[in-house]
Amino acid sequence: MPHAFNLRLDAGPLLCDGAMGTMLYARGVSLDACFDVLNLNNPRLVQAIHADYIAVGADLIETNTFGANRFKLALHGLAGQVREINGRGVRVARDARESTGRDVLVLGSIGPLGKYLAPLGSVTAEEARAAFREQAEGLLEGGVDAFIVETISDLAEIAHAIEAIRSITDLPVIAQMAFTDEAVTFTGRSPAEVARTLRALGVQALGANCSVGSSTLYGVLEQMVPAAGGLPLAIQPNAGLPSRVGERLIYLSSPAYMAEYATRMVDAGARIVGGCCGTTPQHIAAMREALDRKSPIRRESVRPTITVSAPAVSESAGLVTRRPATTLQRKLEARELVVTVELDPPRGHTVEKLVQGAKLLKERGVEIVDINDGSLGRVRMAVLPTALLVREATGLDINMHFTCRDRNLMGIQADLLGAHALDVRNILALRGDPPRAGDYVNTTAVFDVNAIGLIEVLKRMNQGLDATGNTIGVPTSFCIGAALNPGAENIKGEIGRFHRKVHAGAQWVQTQPVYDLAELDRFLEQAGGSPVPVIVGVLPLHSYRHAEFLHNEVPGITIPDPIRARLRDAGDGALQIGIEMAQRLVCEIRGRYAGVYLVPSFGRFEVVAEVLDALR
Repeated sequence: MPHAFNLRLDAGPLLCDGAMGTMLYARGVSLDACFDVLNLNNPRLVQAIHADYIAVGADLIETNTFGANRFKLALHGLAGQVREINGRGVRVARDARESTGRDVLVLGSIGPLGKYLAPLGSVTAEEARAAFREQAEGLLEGGVDAFIVETISDLAEIAHAIEAIRSITDLPVIAQMAFTDEAVTFTGRSPAEVARTLRALGVQALGANCSVGSSTLYGVLEQMVPAAGGLPLAIQPNAGLPSRVGERLIYLSSPAYMAEYATRMVDAGARIVGGCCGTTPQHIAAMREALDRKSPIRRESVRPTITVSAPAVSESAGLVTRRPATTLQRKLEARELVVTVELDPPRGHTVEKLVQGAKLLKERGVEIVDINDGSLGRVRMAVLPTALLVREATGLDINMHFTCRDRNLMGIQADLLGAHALDVRNILALRGDPPRAGDYVNTTAVFDVNAIGLIEVLKRMNQGLDATGNTIGVPTSFCIGAALNPGAENIKGEIGRFHRKVHAGAQWVQTQPVYDLAELDRFLEQAGGSPVPVIVGVLPLHSYRHAEFLHNEVPGITIPDPIRARLRDAGDGALQIGIEMAQRLVCEIRGRYAGVYLVPSFGRFEVVAEVLDALR
């Protein structure tokens, strides 16, 4: 006899719910807390969130058991309660279903183990299968209608999970992998390869979720369709990439944006759509409305971090410079226009392509390049060796981005001293994107200090001291920069951080990509002006889809409606329009601000080179 899930799926596309963790976090649960144990400790809170998703039209709800395996629960001293937490999670979801009177299906959520498999990690295949089986048994005892294995980045790990479920039941299984913004898994597997592998494992639906937003997962879906062999596809994106506002993570994609993509995904072949991190009942309600407009379906009626401050030092101590000014310092002091271009370190261990791009830029008059430090939580070559290799091959001055995420306070100071010894002295001090925004969601971030604390550390070094006030001998001569986001959701908070960064010792600031200088003007007017030079970020747009992705899914970037509309209307000519808009913006910046920080997309250095023609 067919399972209820299969019958419902045969009848038409199904709408899944949205994020559970986001909603728990919004209702006051700490990010560091164990969300899964709330099934035992606060079931009413979990049930209320399930009920909200059911009320707005979800056909499927996922249990609050994403991290309820022995490895993750062990971090909270709960490894012995796997079955109890999972079984109760199902019963809480079923109670929510009964309270609303709608015949939704309950999916047993199984996430990654939280530890890497051997040989990368220490978890053997047998241990992985045992942990997945233990969790699946708890969900089965609770009475799930189907299983959803989700947000896993390793094909071997997801195979162990599916095998474990199949060893105890024939209930339907949805299998979803996590992908990077380059539309591959963190082990480099393509969507087509993932689809073929999952299809062979006997699942009832396969697809992708989490990590990235709608635009990227739509591309993943398009690649999966021909490889899925007719198997139903399930797609649940994040609401864009997370942005940190104070101590909170905020996701950018609006309900309307995600709803539009939900209908496009169904048109492209998806049979299950929904949301992951950052999505709320408002997003799911918008998806329900959009799907019903497209293909009306009769649904059941609803019944009633630490900042380090070293000991005070007299302002008269000043900054001691023992080396000649860097090119960046010289230009800032002389009020010459600064032009710098961002370079991303390579994924592998060769820099030939990066060097060729840097040489092209040098031919166009660029004297300074920015080297990123693990932006978006992705693994690339370390920033300092990349900077040295580029400088050695081109002679360009380096502005090195430096983040707090991967180093403790001792490591930060050790790396900075090493950089100074190698004459890399322009430092853009950044907090760094959290690992949960990138490929390595199980990796632990450090964040001993934030960006303001890092600036204080750099200033102390320029005064001959370490972070605790001990002497380092001859003072350093770092040129210290800070990031500025004039399009921040919380303008008041960003202005406060701006002032604190300058007070801590920032000698210049560099903005996120800006598309309307009036926005930056308004920000600085509200901030009372800038006591330090401002270098303005410019990211040329390649297409309407590129603009929509940046506007809706990338933290810190806002693209005005008229610009996006113009790109939409330009069709195949959008790239040239994007270049022309960037050229005009660069010309506006010259004479008003200290410099331009150009950001290439997709490794297209030739596009940035064409933008630079406007300065000739």
